[in-house]
Amino acid sequence: MSDLFFYGTLCHVPVLEAVLGVGPNALSERLNPAVLPDHRVSWVKDQPYPMIEKAPGHTAPGVILEAVTEDEEDRLRYYEGAFSYHLSEVTVVESGTETTALCFYPMSHDQTRGAEWVLGDWVRGWGEMAVGAARDVMARRARYDAETAASLRPFLMARHWSRMIARANPGPTTRRHKNTAGDVTLHERAEGYRGFFELAEFRFDHQRFDGTRSPRVMREAFLAFDAALVLPYDPASDQILLVEQLRFGPLWRDDPQPWVFEPIAGLVDAGEEPADTARREAMEESGLRLGALEPMVRVYASPGYSTEFFHCFLGVVDLSEFTASSGGLASEHEDIRSHVMPFDAAMGLVRSGEINAGPLVMMLYWLAAERGRLRASA
Repeated sequence: MSDLFFYGTLCHVPVLEAVLGVGPNALSERLNPAVLPDHRVSWVKDQPYPMIEKAPGHTAPGVILEAVTEDEEDRLRYYEGAFSYHLSEVTVVESGTETTALCFYPMSHDQTRGAEWVLGDWVRGWGEMAVGAARDVMARRARYDAETAASLRPFLMARHWSRMIARANPGPTTRRHKNTAGDVTLHERAEGYRGFFELAEFRFDHQRFDGTRSPRVMREAFLAFDAALVLPYDPASDQILLVEQLRFGPLWRDDPQPWVFEPIAGLVDAGEEPADTARREAMEESGLRLGALEPMVRVYASPGYSTEFFHCFLGVVDLSEFTASSGGLASEHEDIRSHVMPFDAAMGLVRSGEINAGPLVMMLYWLAAERGRLRASA
């Protein structure tokens, strides 16, 4: 058995518990504060995690986990192993005494240092997402190697960010039932598919409208992400921009025409405001720098079985000199073509059925209702 020293996100005990697969307080008697002399811990510039580097005269605060078992070390190697870290022997100071421990130390130092790392700041901004993502990463241990699991981590963080957004913005309950504690009880979750998406199988019961309790039933839910959608509109010329790309839903439905017109859209990254996602995606997909953004609607895509949620915006932009071209990120294998057309032409495509993506239809009808106001203020 070895002692391990942690200086970064694993100092947040709930993350460490999630990685090791233990319950709350199970590690309390094995954790002690310690410091690594002549080292400094900083934020990686523009990233939500820290870096460590040698820095004479500085000390890196952290914790020691005592008597780490072989299985625990394997779990930690899986969690950290794909991030260019390796276990190195270091001399740390614990309770005023020098002692030897192992530490996940970077194999390269090519990261750009940001501000001084403060664990409490990171916990407030990223802790909840990181705990959930750590559980999700470890749940994929039997299916994926460490590198593949690590590549999924940003998306797993984003899924937990969507839960935080949902809790912060639940929407009004002026006519619909207002949920209270105990109205819905989740009893168990079976092991389901876990990849980029997840399929959750679970049993639950709930309070019925007549005041009785429902029987316990089994259902499945498709766990997706929050997405930001934006419809670029030039009120001066009354033109809109749409994107076209191959979509796998129509393909697997055996639709002979799987290329689809859509608004610009993308997944909301962890910690990102949906409006910022809309602006980022407009640049990535069509090279557009949007002006004012106006919220349209916030809706579930298909609440009967999916967590997918859309934050929809109208993006005011000058399309007079826009040149249609292909776009998208090569790293994401995107092949996207942009189309600029008059609003009336787009509505003609809705009526003919050539525009058949529900979110775009909804956003065009929203624009139809607000178009006079927008054009009058152009």
